[in-house]
Amino acid sequence: MAEGTAVPASRPSVHVQGVVKSFDGRVVVDVADLTLGRHGIEGLIGPNGAGKTTLMRMIMHSIRLDRGKISFDPGDGAPEVVISSEPAHAIARMGVVKTNQVIQDFEQLTIWDSLLLSASQARDERAYRIFREGRVWSQYGDEIQGYLDYLPFDNPFGFAGSAGEKKLLDIIRCLLLRPKLLLLDEPTAGLPAGTRDRVMELIRKKASEENVSVVIVEHDLNVIWNLSSYVHFMAEGSVVLQGDPAWIREHATVVEKYLGKGHVGR
Repeated sequence: MAEGTAVPASRPSVHVQGVVKSFDGRVVVDVADLTLGRHGIEGLIGPNGAGKTTLMRMIMHSIRLDRGKISFDPGDGAPEVVISSEPAHAIARMGVVKTNQVIQDFEQLTIWDSLLLSASQARDERAYRIFREGRVWSQYGDEIQGYLDYLPFDNPFGFAGSAGEKKLLDIIRCLLLRPKLLLLDEPTAGLPAGTRDRVMELIRKKASEENVSVVIVEHDLNVIWNLSSYVHFMAEGSVVLQGDPAWIREHATVVEKYLGKGHVGR
């Protein structure tokens, strides 16, 4: 199945139109027309420097567009809204959420406190609102405990001790925002195989049971092939191919520019 295959339009999605970004005179993203999210779980792959992470950051407006427009369709019948001029926190409130490629953490907060903070609303983050913590706990405590029971943490009431735990913590923080469209930037990097499989199953469940649209940038291509139902291939800042994983995997352009001949058929 190549580009142009009919798909349902009921899932949350972002529409990227005429988007360009340059750094020091070099164009790193140049995407004419791209829709992400309509296939449930989608992969975004390509060589290093193809512009994948930059494009994701442009969607979240943590990098300003040179030109173009990005819109969000919540998929629930509400009208599409332009998000490319909105700040990142407003985009997240609309339901578009992104994990961090580079691990970030609150070093002085325990795992539980970090997750409670993530679940809190902006109005709660004032000293005189300290007594609202009980409300946040009652609203999110069971959900947090469910994630901590499912994913392996040495001590959920302690601090995130490893890069892997911090990666998992970042994923949970994003899920607590109850996203409609979730952008995952290398979510399984550095995770052992068993933990990686649990993360994949959790993402699959969110997509199938809660109608969350997911877009994954991931260098572990087994994650892409096994989890995605549709793949976008970027090279030199542009999306040059789109289709189902098997078609993308065997396409001559992908093999030449990214996979190498030894990868096909594995």
